[in-house]
Amino acid sequence: MLRLRGLMWLAFLGPLFFLTYNFANATAAARSHVPSLAFDWERHLPFLAWTIFPYWSSDLLYGFSLLIGKSKKELDTHARRLLAVQLISVAWFVAFPLRVAYAEPAVDGAAGWLFAQLRGFDQPFNQAPSLHVSLAVILWDFYKRRLPRWTCAWFVLIALSAWTTYQHQFIDLPMGAWLGVLIVAAMPEKANPQPKLASAYLAAAITLTAFAFTVRGWAWLLLFVAFPLSIVAAAYWSGNAAMLGKKNGRMPFWMWPVEIGARVNAYLWTRGTPAQTEIREGVWLGRARRIGERHTFASVVDLTAELSTNAETVIPVLDLTPPANTDLTRAAEAIESAPKPVLVCCALGVSRSAIAVAAWLIATGRVQSAQDAIAEIHQNRPLTRLNTKAQKCLQQWSGGRNEFGP
Repeated sequence: MLRLRGLMWLAFLGPLFFLTYNFANATAAARSHVPSLAFDWERHLPFLAWTIFPYWSSDLLYGFSLLIGKSKKELDTHARRLLAVQLISVAWFVAFPLRVAYAEPAVDGAAGWLFAQLRGFDQPFNQAPSLHVSLAVILWDFYKRRLPRWTCAWFVLIALSAWTTYQHQFIDLPMGAWLGVLIVAAMPEKANPQPKLASAYLAAAITLTAFAFTVRGWAWLLLFVAFPLSIVAAAYWSGNAAMLGKKNGRMPFWMWPVEIGARVNAYLWTRGTPAQTEIREGVWLGRARRIGERHTFASVVDLTAELSTNAETVIPVLDLTPPANTDLTRAAEAIESAPKPVLVCCALGVSRSAIAVAAWLIATGRVQSAQDAIAEIHQNRPLTRLNTKAQKCLQQWSGGRNEFGP
């Protein structure tokens, strides 16, 4: 039955691919002028005819992937990703058509035959984002659970072949990879979505990207902001804070625009208020310190997912969302075992870090209920804000906790 389901998906996606892709081609061809977007240095890129073989291999991998799903959920998720990337790419091709700047030279032999087949249905349009690269990302995410890690090199070659066969310009490749990553992140097999927040960040990313493609020139710099905003949207949609890429307390460079925005927002919200406040017995609650900022704390427990910090314990939690039960348990244990004084921090020091300290008060028996913990924290640090969802999360967690003594 699973194989039949895969065949049904293939029977649907295959014709859809050719119909929509050819529609975008025809729409671009009917225009009086379709611009190219190529850098001058791309003229020196060598034409590698042999890379047409990995280029075409993506078609085989595409079709085969729909026949080897291990479960209905995995197969349907993968097929929906393929459907989504097709529809989004074609919509973008129609809205912002581009044509390839350089035609491939004449090629003989088997490679030449493959180029001829390609040109039989593919015109020099449908450029950014490269659907070929997007599919390579989605296919690798599917096959990586079935193939050795080193086979990733073949999927990288598939992506690069779009450039070395003169089917795409350079800008198309990162745009295609970007879309592929977003599709995978936005359609996970397991999700805890925050649709309102995800929609807001995605709308901002789309607006900046569309503006960049319309104005061009200096506006291309907006893509460096649009990309991290879209990653934040994907993180909120999937409920996966790891999407932001924080490792060992550091944010990756491509997320710096988001981090800068978060720093400015934290300053505006907390200026004129204490940066940190002691709650009990050497446990301080406050906003996250900057990398390199001097402080007198013996240890730091960091609840942010969007800021770089110096912290012994990092438990990334998305802003404006309550921690998971496992995160609360881990935070309470980390606070209890940390050398004192310990700073428990988040961006503002009013929500994520507050619920973590509340969990510590409950787990160590210092208070008897979630309401008592919230009241004590608010009394010491009046700017703390735990919304209804956060309070409910804390109450549910405290109802099934295993206390450990102070």
